[in-house]
Amino acid sequence: MSANTRLVHATPEDVWEVLADGWLYPLWVVGASRMRDVDESWPELGSRIHHSVGVWPALIDDHTRVLEVTPGHHLKLRARGWPLGEADVDLTLEAQGAETLVTIREDAVAGPGVLVPEPIKGLGIKWRNTETLHRLALVAENRP
Repeated sequence: MSANTRLVHATPEDVWEVLADGWLYPLWVVGASRMRDVDESWPELGSRIHHSVGVWPALIDDHTRVLEVTPGHHLKLRARGWPLGEADVDLTLEAQGAETLVTIREDAVAGPGVLVPEPIKGLGIKWRNTETLHRLALVAENRP
């Protein structure tokens, strides 16, 4: 499992607001291209966001579902993008004064990604999530 951390210059409440707004998902998640729908109950347990991954015109429509949630602190997701597969994505927020230490852990759990050797898979996920956390920080730090 790959893990990344980043200190975000925003409060945990500000970061949580970004995570809790499913329509913002493509702004901070690398690979997500557009939103098609967001369950009204997002990000409650079992709720889903309906997104597309890839680059137009080769888009794949799928969804991401909440597996665990502690509002303001923790969000575990099952992100789907078949035929590429599925991944569990675990985000934690830890207050550091007026800032937030965000940790993201991700691992492939279904599909071709589970067959990729760990060192190669881990490097790819780590690189992608470095950019994901950079984007999350930009949104959280610059929202009015």
